[in-house]
Amino acid sequence: MGEIVFWTLIRILILIPVIWISLDYFDYKFWWIISIIAIYIVIIHPAVISYKKFIEKNKDINENSLCSTCRHYDKTAVLCMKYDKHPTMNFIPCNGVDWEPK
Repeated sequence: MGEIVFWTLIRILILIPVIWISLDYFDYKFWWIISIIAIYIVIIHPAVISYKKFIEKNKDINENSLCSTCRHYDKTAVLCMKYDKHPTMNFIPCNGVDWEPK
């Protein structure tokens, strides 16, 4: 999830100066439309696609693992909050020892 936020911020940092510079090349009424379209194409759409891939990639872990029923598990970050590690289908950070029901 942090990777999605990181790359979204990088895209914002690149796009803001480009939009600002493009103000000199386009009429003001068209600049707004072009800016909104550019923000959607460069920032919003890739972030949404990445988030959907993240959800699909971690679907099994969130639904079928021991960690998903533990109170230390953060579903949004796919993270064991107690051990600060990311569980997978083959790796449980506490090996089930510190598991507590929600």
